[in-house]
Amino acid sequence: MQPTVVRVARLSDPAGPADGVRVLVERLWPRGTARASVVLDGWYRGLAPSDELRTWYGHDPERFAEFAERYRAELRAPDRVAALERLRALAGDGPVTLLTASGSPAISQAAVLAAVLTGE
Repeated sequence: MQPTVVRVARLSDPAGPADGVRVLVERLWPRGTARASVVLDGWYRGLAPSDELRTWYGHDPERFAEFAERYRAELRAPDRVAALERLRALAGDGPVTLLTASGSPAISQAAVLAAVLTGE
């Protein structure tokens, strides 16, 4: 059995052959981004952090650890479990690239989701 491969990238990054399935994990479509200009296989808006959590976090690096903990708790909510399982199944079939509009993908919800999907 091969390991689950989950990458994190910015929505504006060009698609590459190693990307596999490209999935956007933002609640809202990013402003200023034309849908026709993006290579995208799916949009899992239901897996994005709540507006309250996203607003509190504000991509402050000092809050990332607590954000990750709170976001993981949100992902355990019954309404998100099914979407997370669908995404986990996609990742089991081959590489998945989680796309974010964040300027810092390493401290975004996509990074937390990648860790959840790979069992970290």
